[in-house]
Amino acid sequence: MESIAVVKALAALAQSSRLEVFRSLVVAGQAGLTPGALSESLGVAPNTLSFHLKELVHADLISQERVGRNLVYRAQFDRMNAVLAYLTQNCCQGQPCLPALAAACDC
Repeated sequence: MESIAVVKALAALAQSSRLEVFRSLVVAGQAGLTPGALSESLGVAPNTLSFHLKELVHADLISQERVGRNLVYRAQFDRMNAVLAYLTQNCCQGQPCLPALAAACDC
């Protein structure tokens, strides 16, 4: 993964509402959530939520799929894992991590 893509992903997550939206989609898993369900559970106005969803889609952190009359949003787990891998690459300078760090970063 290139640093530009990582910066775009981190910038998209650097806003509290978008972070909560993303975390909710991670919890929902592959089933995903509709904008209505997200708006209701997070207490975010639909027009504001639409803006945040667009930013997360643009950063390629979530996907959008039309299912019947509904849009379903899902976290892009492969993309999320790629960002995490980029951030933890060469963790502990290539040395075995300390036990507390190993548990925290799954090294």
